[in-house]
Amino acid sequence: MQFKNSLKFGRYAEVLVLKKIKNKYPGAYIDREYNKFYDINIPEIKTTVEVKSDTMSNDTGNFVVEVEMPVGTPSALSVTKATWWVFFDGRMLFITPGELKNIIKDNNLYPVQFVGDGDTEKKKAYLVKKELIESKSTIFD
Repeated sequence: MQFKNSLKFGRYAEVLVLKKIKNKYPGAYIDREYNKFYDINIPEIKTTVEVKSDTMSNDTGNFVVEVEMPVGTPSALSVTKATWWVFFDGRMLFITPGELKNIIKDNNLYPVQFVGDGDTEKKKAYLVKKELIESKSTIFD
């Protein structure tokens, strides 16, 4: 998926996750200013959410958990201030960043470097088996 389409789909995923959250917390909103630390703010409970759309995981069996972009510059999981991460693969998998870090550590995972579709520079990321994240997530269809 090219970056333009990927960004568009990522925004779509954010809106779907926001709708789910607004059922319980109507004050929740997408932070429209570029914010590398989180996507959704839930002021009622002082909670933030990062949304990661990854439908390619349905083919690969792995979620991409970015930690540097470009390589050498901390990003995503390395710098997140979100209380929750949501992986969107058609479903919504809610997991804490701490639990993601534990999965990576407990399974002795090592990051890989690659240039993603639409990117111009390499990123460093973990390829985490979906089952590992699913086992520690709250899942909504």
